[in-house]
Amino acid sequence: MYNADEQFEKLGLTLPPAPAPLGVYKPYLIDGKYLYLSGHGPVQDDKSLIIGRIGSDMDADAGKLAARQVGLTMLSTIKTKLGSLNKVKRVIKVLGMVNCTPEFEKHPFIINGASELFAQVWGEENGVGVRSAVGFGSLPDNIPVEIEALFELHEG
Repeated sequence: MYNADEQFEKLGLTLPPAPAPLGVYKPYLIDGKYLYLSGHGPVQDDKSLIIGRIGSDMDADAGKLAARQVGLTMLSTIKTKLGSLNKVKRVIKVLGMVNCTPEFEKHPFIINGASELFAQVWGEENGVGVRSAVGFGSLPDNIPVEIEALFELHEG
């Protein structure tokens, strides 16, 4: 059986602390076999956020790394709340929001930072779902990327 926890270990990455809600919402919700994750930002290991607008404060490569950090933050919520990444069967949908200048047009490149991470953790077949990657004029606290996602859980 595919082992997402082992795949994550092989990447040699670390999970930041799972963020606590800063508003009136739940960071995750399980409905039957579906796991919904609220929008997550790029939390670093010291609990600070990566800050900046893509196209003015940071370039596309830095933005992609910020999106990978959002992906790690989402994995941290899953591991903290569910106990194991193996409980996720597959990624269904990802919505990636990019804080960028009006001229910036490479939103999918940025969100690939998280999507590539999910593909490495759950494999190409189950780690890649449907996706939207869109630009925004601003995001909370001036974070460069916010991502929300829907996952299918294994039965039982």
